[in-house]
Amino acid sequence: MSEEKTAFVLAGGGSLGCIQVGMLRALLAAGVYPDFVVGSSVGALNACYFAAYPDEKGVESLAKIWASVRRRDIFPFTLATALSVIKRRDSLIDPSPLRRLVEKALPYSLLEEAKLPVCLVATDMQGVAVPLSRGKAVEAIMASAAVPGVYPTVDIDGAPLMDGAVAANTPVRAAASLGATKIFILPTGYACDLQGPPSGAVARALHAITLLIAWQLSRDIERLSETVELHMAPALCPLDVSPYDFSQSERLMTRATLSTQKWIEGGGLTLRAASSQLAPHHHRH
Repeated sequence: MSEEKTAFVLAGGGSLGCIQVGMLRALLAAGVYPDFVVGSSVGALNACYFAAYPDEKGVESLAKIWASVRRRDIFPFTLATALSVIKRRDSLIDPSPLRRLVEKALPYSLLEEAKLPVCLVATDMQGVAVPLSRGKAVEAIMASAAVPGVYPTVDIDGAPLMDGAVAANTPVRAAASLGATKIFILPTGYACDLQGPPSGAVARALHAITLLIAWQLSRDIERLSETVELHMAPALCPLDVSPYDFSQSERLMTRATLSTQKWIEGGGLTLRAASSQLAPHHHRH
């Protein structure tokens, strides 16, 4: 009989990554702990931090980081940003501020030094998923979070890599391939209740990425073998916050904590994830 392994899978979603903190709070409070974590895009950052401090205290430290982060810390708009558009450079945003934030937050240099095994997913230029579980942690996070056109690609072992959300092989499938027999998906969801399209090129790119992630997760839920026990914490709905808006983190973390607690109390830990949880829908006003 194969050994049972539980994995937390943290998807991407820009500023909506804070939602995963609330989910982590509720899961740990219910006694659910993973054997390893898999992350992509902003979920890669959350996964690496959680892998360093895989307990309630660590989650609260991560919550403080999210509460303090502002858009300029991740997506600074400067004269250089404007010039990059004019000069047609390969990315809109200088990744240096994000890199500094990651370097300051992580207590380890190499992925294999984390207390909890962690695997990040990036994408190569053919759209193939590249799992990263060894090597420089900051480089791996930056590669996994390199939204095409927004951030530059990151070279790892001579290969330029970009955001893991682009890959055909998602973090859920990566977790299964690593031997997970039970997977808890922590989705960021998407802004299903926006009154109009987000303002600005970066905001719209991030919104599109969150939709891509949702549809990929939905597909994987339908196709993943029944031999893998699959659960998904509930995405926040309705949600009217753009993944480019970092001003709502505390409110979203609180909502996610309460929502996940209610899901657990209603038997969520025994219910198999359903693709309908992420189905397209509209809210009337």
